[in-house]
Amino acid sequence: MNFEVLDPGLAEYAPAMHSTLDPVLDAHLNPSLLQNVELDPEGVALEALPVQESVHIMEGVYSELHSVVAEVGVPVSVSHFDLHEEMLWVGSHGGHATSFFGPALERYSSFQVNGSDDIRQIQSLENGILFLTKNNLKYMARGGLIIFDYLLDESEDMHSLLLTDSSTLLVGGLQNHILEIDLNTVQETQKYAVETPGVTIMRQTNRFFFCGHTSGRVSLRDLRTFKVEHEFDAFSGSLSDFDVHGNLLATCGFSSRLTGLACDRFLKVYDLRMMRAITPLQVHVDPAFLRFIPTYTSRLAIISQSGQCQFCEPTGLANPADIFHVNPVGPLLMTFDVSASKQALAFGDSEGCVHLWTDSPEPSFNPYSRETEFALPCLVDSLPPLDWSQDLLPLSLIPVPLTTDTLLSDWPAANSAPAPRRAPPVDAEILRTMKKVGFIGYAPNPRTRLRNQASSSCSEQGLLFVAIPYRLKESDSEFDSFSQVTESPIGREEEPHRHMVSKKYRKVTIKYSKLGLEDFDFKHYNKTLFAGLEPHIPNAYCNCMIQVLYFLEPVRCLIQNHLCQKEFCLACELGFLFHMLDLSRGDPCQGSNFLRAFRTIPEASALGLILADSDEASGKGNLARLIQRWNRFILTQLHQDLQELEVPQAYRGAGGSSFCSSGDSVIGQLFSCEMENCSLCRCGSETVRASSTLLFTLSYPEGSNTDKTGKNCDFAQVLKRSICLEQNTQAWCDNCEKYQPTIQTRNICHLPDILVINCEVNSLKEADFWRMQAEVAFKIAIKKHGGEISKNKEFALADWKELGSPEGMLMCPSIEELKNVWLPFSIRMKMTKNKGLDVCNWTDGDEMQWGPARAEEEHGVYVYDLMATVVHILDSRTGGSLVAHIKVGETYHQRKEGVTHQQWYLFNDFLIEPIDKHEAVQFDMNWKVPAILYYIKRNLNSKYNLNIKNPIEASVLLAEASLARKQRKTHTTFIPLMLNEMPQVGDLVGLDAEFVTLNEEEAELRSDGTKSTIKPSQMSVARITCVRGQGPNEGIPFIDDYISTQEQVVDYLTQYSGIKPGDLDAKISSKHLTTLKSTYLKLRFLIDIGVKFVGHGLQKDFRVINLMIQGETHDSIEDARTALQLYRKYLELSKNGTEPESFHKVLKGLYEKGRKMDWKVPEPEGQTSPKNAAVFSSVLAL
Repeated sequence: MNFEVLDPGLAEYAPAMHSTLDPVLDAHLNPSLLQNVELDPEGVALEALPVQESVHIMEGVYSELHSVVAEVGVPVSVSHFDLHEEMLWVGSHGGHATSFFGPALERYSSFQVNGSDDIRQIQSLENGILFLTKNNLKYMARGGLIIFDYLLDESEDMHSLLLTDSSTLLVGGLQNHILEIDLNTVQETQKYAVETPGVTIMRQTNRFFFCGHTSGRVSLRDLRTFKVEHEFDAFSGSLSDFDVHGNLLATCGFSSRLTGLACDRFLKVYDLRMMRAITPLQVHVDPAFLRFIPTYTSRLAIISQSGQCQFCEPTGLANPADIFHVNPVGPLLMTFDVSASKQALAFGDSEGCVHLWTDSPEPSFNPYSRETEFALPCLVDSLPPLDWSQDLLPLSLIPVPLTTDTLLSDWPAANSAPAPRRAPPVDAEILRTMKKVGFIGYAPNPRTRLRNQASSSCSEQGLLFVAIPYRLKESDSEFDSFSQVTESPIGREEEPHRHMVSKKYRKVTIKYSKLGLEDFDFKHYNKTLFAGLEPHIPNAYCNCMIQVLYFLEPVRCLIQNHLCQKEFCLACELGFLFHMLDLSRGDPCQGSNFLRAFRTIPEASALGLILADSDEASGKGNLARLIQRWNRFILTQLHQDLQELEVPQAYRGAGGSSFCSSGDSVIGQLFSCEMENCSLCRCGSETVRASSTLLFTLSYPEGSNTDKTGKNCDFAQVLKRSICLEQNTQAWCDNCEKYQPTIQTRNICHLPDILVINCEVNSLKEADFWRMQAEVAFKIAIKKHGGEISKNKEFALADWKELGSPEGMLMCPSIEELKNVWLPFSIRMKMTKNKGLDVCNWTDGDEMQWGPARAEEEHGVYVYDLMATVVHILDSRTGGSLVAHIKVGETYHQRKEGVTHQQWYLFNDFLIEPIDKHEAVQFDMNWKVPAILYYIKRNLNSKYNLNIKNPIEASVLLAEASLARKQRKTHTTFIPLMLNEMPQVGDLVGLDAEFVTLNEEEAELRSDGTKSTIKPSQMSVARITCVRGQGPNEGIPFIDDYISTQEQVVDYLTQYSGIKPGDLDAKISSKHLTTLKSTYLKLRFLIDIGVKFVGHGLQKDFRVINLMIQGETHDSIEDARTALQLYRKYLELSKNGTEPESFHKVLKGLYEKGRKMDWKVPEPEGQTSPKNAAVFSSVLAL
């Protein structure tokens, strides 16, 4: 808002006004607002308390609830309701920010944002608050800590900001441009020119950006290009405020009169469908602020600076009876804001007071607010007693008050002298073996002392070593004696860990050498023929879920049969990745192409699924919540991608019927659960709405964290509670015509083939519930197998041997199989006639008693078997990780190993190991927390035809249009294949690939001076060239694609690749530019038909491109033939070995010629075709 137009005195406000305040109360100041408020000599309020008298609020009518003082005498410049928590933020003309919690307006935090300029706009984000001043943008935590401080140019005069998405911000002001700022990198990314300078207000809808100018105009701009689409000349003087709702734009402002500017009492309203003005709305107050408050109708709230407020419809007539008055302490209202729930209004006046008006006695600012964190109480008075006999007791436990007096321990300089501790002498063996490089010496460790020990003092007997006081529990030793898998390279050189995570569950990391991955022994971690996934790619935390989807046979076949024209289709990229996993014989694969497409999906970024490299490496993100959100996202995205296409012919039921109904996708058929949501109002009115969901979230019994009696609660009971959820909530009732407390229930109409469950163990409450239920199940299992539980002692080993002996029960499991188990391997569901659902645990004993459940499916009875569990590994040393237990079916073993059986495996990135089935359901909540469960209907695969038909056709090799706008035919560097040139099995194809760097290599320098690679550079393919290997056009390229990229390139490697900046940009490139997916399909087609590729370093090239070729990577016969030819050439040049000097002379000339030619093959003179060119004739003539 332009304050200079309204009140010139306020525009000249300066912080010096503080010093002129007198402790005597201002005549305009309401004394009731300053109860128990002390004024210091400078006149600044130390504390503000709300009004004490009770206020009666009528339901549905706005009335004043509370008034507080933010800063005495300092005008409020901006107010803002927090969009994430129940807080109200207030900024002052003195650059001070204050927040109030809840409708009682309890002071939460107060801090200085800027020392000289006023705060002009406030915007709340998830992790903090954005403050905009004249030429400064500051992002601060809600407690006052600075997250970043972005200084703008001194000539800038900013007035407004607009958050376009979670990480992009638009900032505008009195200059002729608007800045776009990336909040992740805190950098300016765009500068949009504005034809009409002075953008003081900005709004956004799903169609336009709305910019309000000081000249009285409102411009509508395109969301993508920011170009002006339409412009309304609202007022001849200046614009005061505007708001947008639906298809209506309402404005208020000032008109030019003979005496100057005057407040216009006509609101200009515009219809955005026809882009024209409708009848102006005359109001009875001088409008300074306006907001739509669409609770029941699209009503407008119009506020004047004197405190008059009027409600009216934008297309109706204003009624003077709808006017109410806000009683400001100061003469003017300076700011106005409406909460997201529309239940609260906030006003700030020129004397620093804030007034809260609400339409209910207990309003909420947001529909769904998270809990607000409060400072912990001071624990100084309850300090534990200190044992002075402990030498290693830290003295910092003693709180010392801040004092300027001399301490007792501060001896005078005359009575003390500095006595620094001498460094211990260097071991003679180290000095003897030391090698100097410059002024730094390197020597091997003589191992004369143990790790974590240091010399304390010298004595006649020698050095006294004091060990650092870390002791391992005896129970930890069993976790260090695991022999199944060697520890990850991240901890090979470290001491045994001090936690309970077994080695095969720890985060695995690739140890790189000079050769990269070529000499890393992946077989050491995976002795199976299944393929792991490499973890060093950004956002590879989802590797475990990719493996789960791959081992779902119907999903794998569906995805591999899918192919569409979208550039970034997750279903297509996932199908390509599944194809690689099919071809691999134990070698790990990269998911870089899939993750690249994943990073381009806007919904993934909006849901917070894209992790920064720093957060992923440090483990800052909550991986359990992250993978559960990813699980919901990927199922929804695959459902949408496949819903657009026709169902493939391979997916027909065994009886010939369609696999899914029209308009649905196969993902919906497999995962969707159809249900009815019933809403019952207390008036008796019931509303039923049909819906579906792709997964369920576990809902735990209330009070489970306080119930310590060990009450048994089957998993089936919790699952039924979660599926048939019943809850009380506020909902709109058509009969009552208002929001009423209703009972929401869910009735199941159709159960899915694959039951997906998010466990939601995100706090100690849920973890304690799992732990308690596992303990109860453990005791029940012991009693079931003939044992009696003692409350005061553990079972002896002899007792367990007796239970498992032939004299005892033969089927008794071991103690390790019974620990930490609450999850059943199978569950049985039965749908009743009244749309109810019965759920129970299903065991092998039930199977023997009741028989197979398949025949009962006709009666609505289904048995689901556990297929996969995704768990979160809590490891403070590495930040944690995600792993999966997967029950691999018979078809996968048949393809890979030629045998038919089922087996549980642990998938930990590239570490794969068979495990016992009980390990898949054992969750030690101290380090192994369940995140996602997958149950599948029994005999699911037998219902469908699971044949895979390669969807890639030969047409991908034909000519295609370039993405580059400036490409001309004269720049063409290749001739596409004709139909009669299509390659056949065994044809030769020359291949070369060039790459660019997206992320630089991360390395560290070891103590011996050698370099160790922590994380390799991330490469992306930039150019693919394929050359004909036979035919009349032999040697002529038929593919020369430059790959367009939307990701930032840090190094084009021009010296080696020939790629220059701009070659990959569609706007300025003159090359044949195409998408990565298009080029990938061409190479996949060539591989599938069986051509032979000729080139150098093809193994590494195909790895980066995400392609896998079956068979050997080189031909030993060709290698032997080449070696023989080289030997014969040696005999020829050295005259059968009698004159080796002649050979050395030719070899030296060959190297000199190579350096001059930059190791590029020279063009032969007088020849146009490279087919019969004697390329090295001029060189060998030397």
